[in-house]
Amino acid sequence: MTLLTFRFAPSPNGELHLGHAYSALLNQKMAAQTGGRLLLRIEDIDVTRCTPEFEAGIFRDLEWLGLHWELPVRRQSEHFAEYREVLERLIAEELVYPAFMSRGEIRAFIAETGGRDWPRDPDGVPLYPPLDKHLPVQERKRRIADNVPFAWRLDVEAAMARVTASLSWVEFTDETMSATRAIEAQPRAWGDVIVARRDIPTSYHLAVVVDDALQGVSHVVRGQDLYSATGVQCLLQQLLGLPQPRYFHHRLILGADGRKLSKSFKDTGLASLSEAGMSPQDVRRLVGF
Repeated sequence: MTLLTFRFAPSPNGELHLGHAYSALLNQKMAAQTGGRLLLRIEDIDVTRCTPEFEAGIFRDLEWLGLHWELPVRRQSEHFAEYREVLERLIAEELVYPAFMSRGEIRAFIAETGGRDWPRDPDGVPLYPPLDKHLPVQERKRRIADNVPFAWRLDVEAAMARVTASLSWVEFTDETMSATRAIEAQPRAWGDVIVARRDIPTSYHLAVVVDDALQGVSHVVRGQDLYSATGVQCLLQQLLGLPQPRYFHHRLILGADGRKLSKSFKDTGLASLSEAGMSPQDVRRLVGF
């Protein structure tokens, strides 16, 4: 019998807060209830913002909370060669293209053409304009040779044309895992998302589907803020022939002002709560355990 496999996958670009505590504890609880495994993954592909100090803080805070996970811990920054291999497949199959427009150029193009009516993704970010998708091959090569900065973007229409089965995912309706429903994936809502950068051969979307497959993750338990992004990941899973986990997108822990907690604002950091005299049991009660 194959064990169910869960994972908690923080990024070491800030201190863990109460929202992370809830997600980590929920993954541990669901793994324990099913007799499954709990993995810890360090998602540190952003080499400019992720630091060894923040990573050490993750281990410290999770151990303080009483979490236990299997070893070894997978660090994404140690597996760029694996992501590069997958990216090369997408390039060879002409499912991605180099996108050269800077943020300023995107804003200027939208202002000149679509203005406020320009379509936006579920996070409210304007979709990438179609200009680079139609650049001649020689022009693409010239710009790359001239070291013009670019990112690899998924050609979502070309990708959808390759889809051979219904594009959906299985979502658990609550943390008891007693009922599920099928959710229709809508990757087009995100437009041509970034799947890699020139200097980093992956993105969150690409790395997470590769890692989940390589680690045998059967159940992805994460925040509601990533619910819509699952559609993009379902598309990549089908394109790459990867197994699809089952998903549960849990409630978010909000601040007193109703805002989603954020590392950048140092919201309710676990280290600060510990220093203020709170116990792990106090934190568990705060997040509803």
